[in-house]
Amino acid sequence: MKSQRLFAGIILVGYGCFFLIQQLQVESLQSLLTWPVLLAITGLAFLIQAYSGNEYNAIFPGVILFGFGLHFIIVDRLSIWPNHIGAFVLIIALAFLLYYLKTGNGLLQGFLMLVLAITLLFYDKILQYAGSYGEIISYITKFWPAIFIIIGLFFLSKRK
Repeated sequence: MKSQRLFAGIILVGYGCFFLIQQLQVESLQSLLTWPVLLAITGLAFLIQAYSGNEYNAIFPGVILFGFGLHFIIVDRLSIWPNHIGAFVLIIALAFLLYYLKTGNGLLQGFLMLVLAITLLFYDKILQYAGSYGEIISYITKFWPAIFIIIGLFFLSKRK
């Protein structure tokens, strides 16, 4: 019950501040009055609920919402931040890994997503370092989605 009050309280305070700043037309904070801030506030509420209320199932949506919100807030403000699908996959990987730290579930998914995120974010550098193997790697990368499909079908057909 405590965590439900905590979650509701954070949402109400966070959204209340957001809309109060909007109503008062505070010039210095107008750039923060965007939908990604609402995503981040909601994600933060989930994370506080997860860690304060020991409701670890809220970690995953908390990291996703906070991470996506934060991404959209800073992507145009910070030049080194990647505006790439790899950033989203990295956020999802972090969600799985943080969930794993508290529950013991999701390590494989987190690890696979982390490898995919690193590959997507550093694809050009990987090809550059590949050198003479570039042709083989470019052929593999052309069909990597098929590899995902095959592995996914294997997991779906595997019996416990």
